[in-house]
Amino acid sequence: MVLSRGWALFLTGVGVWTWVIWPRFAVAIWQDPRAWSTGTVGDFPATGFLWIHALLIGASLAIGTTVGVLGVRGWRAAGRRADRVEP
Repeated sequence: MVLSRGWALFLTGVGVWTWVIWPRFAVAIWQDPRAWSTGTVGDFPATGFLWIHALLIGASLAIGTTVGVLGVRGWRAAGRRADRVEP
């Protein structure tokens, strides 16, 4: 598959964006009283609210990381293709 440098940059940006947004969201979920059965932050057991959001955050970070890695690999491959082209 041929990936342009523009799309590779976009995919890399999506990967970075994922790592900027989701960890902050994880902190917000952790600090939400709905995440804890007693309503006190960090007082286990955790509720389904915390566990489902943890699963969503984990999946999003995994997908974002994969997309970012593909973007970086695409960027590097596009650079190698450009080096081989003779004017």
